[in-house]
Amino acid sequence: MARARGGTSLRRLVGVAASAVALTAVGLVPLTGTAAAHTSRQPDFGPNVFVYDPSTPVAEIQAKFDQIFAQQEHNEMGTNRYAVLFKPGQYDVDARLGYYTTVGGLGRSPDDVNIHGAVRVVGQPDPGSAAGISALTNFWRSAENLSVTPTDWSNQWAVSQASPMRRVHIKGILWLEPGNGGFSSGGYIADSQIDGITINGSQQQWLTRDSVLGDVWTNGVWNQVFSGVTGAPQQGFPNPPYTTLATSPVTREKPYLYVDDAGGYRVFLPALRHDTSGTTWDAGQQQQGSSVSIDDFYIAKPGDSAARINLALLLGKNLLLTPGVYHLDQPIHVLRKNTVILGLGMPSLAPDTGKAALQIADVDGVRVAGVLVDAGKKESDTLVQVGSGLSHRDHSANPTSLQDVFFRIGGPWVGKAEKSLVVNSDDTIIDNIWAWRGDHGNGIGWTQNTADTGVVINGDDVTAYGLFVEHYQKYQTIWNGERGRTIFYQSEMPYDPPSQAAWTSPTGKGYASYKVGPRVKSHDAWGLGVYSYFNQGVDIRADRGIEAPKTPKVRFNDMITVFLDGSGGIERTINDAGTPVVGSYGTSTIVSYP
Repeated sequence: MARARGGTSLRRLVGVAASAVALTAVGLVPLTGTAAAHTSRQPDFGPNVFVYDPSTPVAEIQAKFDQIFAQQEHNEMGTNRYAVLFKPGQYDVDARLGYYTTVGGLGRSPDDVNIHGAVRVVGQPDPGSAAGISALTNFWRSAENLSVTPTDWSNQWAVSQASPMRRVHIKGILWLEPGNGGFSSGGYIADSQIDGITINGSQQQWLTRDSVLGDVWTNGVWNQVFSGVTGAPQQGFPNPPYTTLATSPVTREKPYLYVDDAGGYRVFLPALRHDTSGTTWDAGQQQQGSSVSIDDFYIAKPGDSAARINLALLLGKNLLLTPGVYHLDQPIHVLRKNTVILGLGMPSLAPDTGKAALQIADVDGVRVAGVLVDAGKKESDTLVQVGSGLSHRDHSANPTSLQDVFFRIGGPWVGKAEKSLVVNSDDTIIDNIWAWRGDHGNGIGWTQNTADTGVVINGDDVTAYGLFVEHYQKYQTIWNGERGRTIFYQSEMPYDPPSQAAWTSPTGKGYASYKVGPRVKSHDAWGLGVYSYFNQGVDIRADRGIEAPKTPKVRFNDMITVFLDGSGGIERTINDAGTPVVGSYGTSTIVSYP
């Protein structure tokens, strides 16, 4: 059997699994994590997951939050990861979140866990800005499955990319900027309810999906998108810059960990839904779906090898990744339908040998949620691959989904990968992805953290919500599949092309950020922002921000190109339409195309 690039043959893996079954039968291979003994009531999540119940002294909880925040506030490229989980009840705490910190409730409804105080992200000092504060690098943290009753005037969530808020009930005002007019650049809310005003402030772009806004959403900068949001502002792009869709075409919410009535840990798997709006849990309704016991998961620890993880998957386990960095010498292979891979505390998959981090077969219903993928020094062709390039099976009744999956090329260390994410399986749902070729951190430079393209979609009927793709050296996104849909797109072109000759595509100067393949007959996209900041002191031009075949069923709605700073800029917004944004701050907007 032929092997994929850098992969392991299916025949070999199946043979290993057969041998493992025999070993398991005599007790030589544990099916749980690296700690063999655990139960569904007391699973071993490792040293960086902290679980609290209402009997825990408030001072103990607060001290832990303060300790983690002090360590993680500025630890942008560090390797520490943390998750703080609350069993149902009320907690009087001020939870400030730094890098790689996730906070979650363990109830079946967000209202089962009430944080009386705050779950908040604040701005960072920014001496280079007039405001003196910004949230432009507030990445890699999350809040999920809880309610917050603010004891201050609001709950501040000043973030940019890769900092989702899911299944959260804000019982008051939500404030999305760092304050004093400081910059903030893009975030994501899903399946949440905000009772009071949402203050967008300086947030340049934002996606809110399948949620409830009880009061007004204030202002906007460039690109605010609302998909299936009850109480959303009316369509207004470009002034105000609101793109509003009454419903989301196809959704399946992210899996989450909870504790059942008997005290056992389970993972809930929300059902597939169509043409949705509002949350899945409001008005006392039970969310539709199914659940599986934590006993059905291999609870992995950062010391586990890829071979050990693959063995557990082949033996029928799902995978729960506890906080930390997983250095891999071979890909994690998902061959079984309905496999769940769930990360706690933003764990990182780090391929060290030039292979993929994760390869998913063209099967039904795989769910991957809550993981980082960090390219290694040896170049990978692809970091995550969904399906094979030769198959077009119908997965519409049970698609694969990727949720809160974030890629980095450079930043923590030198990284190289030709492509970050390749989706070949039809009907895949992409829900909040940030693919980032690093512009700061470690190993940064045009010839150091090399990467051609962030996301390549070859499958048909793929739907993407919250596609953030930035700084890659050629096209940021290439969409070759038919009937694709993107709802919200954010993309900065690479900052660092050294010359126009080094950054010229087959169709002209520079590379478009979002490219629809020339053979595609049907495609829809709403709310797209493409930005330039060429910072090498060279006049670099991109002929267009978006490139697509001009055909009636390839349709774009509410697009903007922006000159942020630097030299050069973008000549047109889509194909030959739009005005130049070159040489100084400016925007070009197009409501519909063609």
